[in-house]
Amino acid sequence: MSTADLGAAHVSAPDAIADSLAERLAFERLLADVFLELGNVSAASMLDEVEGALERLVAFLGFDRSTLAELDADGKHFTVICSSAHGGFERVQRGPAPHLPWYLGELAAGRPVAMASIPEDLPKEAVEEAEFCRRFQVRSNLSVPLRIAGQVVGILTFAAARPMRAWPADVIARLALVGSVFAQWVVRSRREMELRAAHAEITRLKESLETENAYLQRVSRASSRRVLASHSPVFNAVLDEIAQVAPTNSTVLLFGETGTGKEVLAELIHDRSTRKHRPMVKVSCAALPASLIEAELFGREKGAYTGALARQSGRFEIADGSTIFLDEVGELPLELQSKLLRVLQDGSFERLGSGKTTKVDVRVIAATNRDLAQAVGEKRFREDLYYRLNVFPIVLPSLRERRVDIPLLAWEFVKEFIEAMGKPIERIADDSMAALQSHPWPGNIRELRNVIERAMILTRDSTLHIALGRSPLPTPAHAPAKTLEDAERAHIVQTLERAGWRVRGPGGAAEVLGMKPTTLESRMKRLGVQRPGSGGP
Repeated sequence: MSTADLGAAHVSAPDAIADSLAERLAFERLLADVFLELGNVSAASMLDEVEGALERLVAFLGFDRSTLAELDADGKHFTVICSSAHGGFERVQRGPAPHLPWYLGELAAGRPVAMASIPEDLPKEAVEEAEFCRRFQVRSNLSVPLRIAGQVVGILTFAAARPMRAWPADVIARLALVGSVFAQWVVRSRREMELRAAHAEITRLKESLETENAYLQRVSRASSRRVLASHSPVFNAVLDEIAQVAPTNSTVLLFGETGTGKEVLAELIHDRSTRKHRPMVKVSCAALPASLIEAELFGREKGAYTGALARQSGRFEIADGSTIFLDEVGELPLELQSKLLRVLQDGSFERLGSGKTTKVDVRVIAATNRDLAQAVGEKRFREDLYYRLNVFPIVLPSLRERRVDIPLLAWEFVKEFIEAMGKPIERIADDSMAALQSHPWPGNIRELRNVIERAMILTRDSTLHIALGRSPLPTPAHAPAKTLEDAERAHIVQTLERAGWRVRGPGGAAEVLGMKPTTLESRMKRLGVQRPGSGGP
């Protein structure tokens, strides 16, 4: 009897495998062929090859469909990974298995499900199963749980569109063995693919980080030379503060409008610190989605969430022994602020999906253009985190407060674009320079650079003419005061912020303003000036 004859014989009677030695040998030969073919299959094509093997088994055993599914990590749900069918029978699509609670519950508990005639063999509670079988014309079904190291990891199912006779126990055992081998191959191929994906991701991140570091170091040096060139007393006072705090490990909080150069000054602090041998790590808290920022900052374990195929180190781990710059820290979600507070307190945290504590030595420089004290009052920012960050506050002046630097900065930008565009600019028109110095600059230095770049693109001769329209944005903080009292209040608040709200002592606001501490305190009380988070001055 040929193999084809054997297949035809048991189409009408699957249990003939147990009764006929010839057919049993044919079945063994088929399994040997399948195992041999799958032994040399690559991980990338494993699922397709397993699907092909299922198709051969379906044809040999006389079924209409076979499906292989794996048990999810939660131990409650199955996911179809491949399916084969013929004779017009519909395949089960890859993805989450249909909701069949009784059926899947039996298999998850390790019990085979053998039904020769459906719906007669279904228990009363199998309501969803009866509807599924009716919709997909399933009249008989054999499903075996697949085990690896004693644990159920998946299921192998055979279904037919007609009633069939009962299956002998040794047939069920053999099919369970086949399914377990399939499951091991699939698990192995999945791990190989995950390892390759993780290795590729690590390589990509490493190359990206190296490229980013090289680029940022090059750009920051050029930016530092440009932005830090100053004739402004108020900006030079900021540089003096930076010179004092840079060699320490203290946390620095940079306040300033958008475009005032907070990132450049953070680079300067890092470059003058003892940590300058390692690149500074930068994080924009406003640019990352709330769902990803925790993993980005603190890392994740493999499987911490859907799509987390490999363990990933967070920015704090990468910055160990260096500096981390948290730009727009005021945008950090409230639920993550306690985790940041803990890092600031003792340098420890847990990766997402891990209970193991990681310790790091990281200096934190934070920046914001928001009023954090107001955010504390509105319960959008933790008060204890605010004071942890506010160890050494530095307030960056806006470009409006350092107009004396505008010609110097404008020429630095012109030189940059001369090199990039190859246009020989020899002078800036007098009326253009006057316009630059009278413009409100709500976008500060960044806006100035953009204006110069546009003018450089449009210019056709050696004299740069700059057209400045009315700014579409309102001028941010420190707009002209309506009354003398408003101006006095704004000046006192600005001085107190720069002094860290210290009234007395060397470097205190009273000394800077040239008045007695008692006089300043009296003036603050009269003007209603209070330290954020307190009930009085």
